Amino acid sequence: MKQEIVIAGFGGQGVLSMGKILAYAALMEGREVTWMPAYGPEQRGGTANVTVIVSDEPISSPILSSYDTAVVLNQPSLEKFEPKVKPGGTFIYDSFSIDGNALRTDLRSYSTPAMETAAREKMTKCYNMFVLGGLLKVCPIVRLESVMQALAKSLPERYHHLLDMNRAALIKGMEVVAEV
Repeated sequence: MKQEIVIAGFGGQGVLSMGKILAYAALMEGREVTWMPAYGPEQRGGTANVTVIVSDEPISSPILSSYDTAVVLNQPSLEKFEPKVKPGGTFIYDSFSIDGNALRTDLRSYSTPAMETAAREKMTKCYNMFVLGGLLKVCPIVRLESVMQALAKSLPERYHHLLDMNRAALIKGMEVVAEV
């Protein structure tokens, strides 16, 4: 199994954290992993993306020109990364920020109302966990328990009281993602 993923959006949306947690969870499951972040000098509000490769075999290079899966959280990311998804690949987008009417027809496309759900549930700080939950539903790369272990290791101890909220966001994200 090898999965080449790009997650992209604005800085401050938790894009890099989402990739880091996914990579860490895969490491905890004994997989080969690369995590390669990229962001503009603006950080918050600028564009950010992360490439994560999860494999059962050694990974030759973290540099990719095309992806199996793209998760995009804003229009500039759609324009940049949708053309780079391999035919037959998976495309996940936040329906709050992107109009999915003109998506490529050769992809498996999924919409997640992550922003709306996070606001309705009063859990906006967990926005990226709603998105990650959607990704894990569509592409079950790692187990939920591994993600929770990765979160516990990644979050400073003073934020461990938020682990249950993050779990709830992951589960809700799995529930609300839908094929287009």
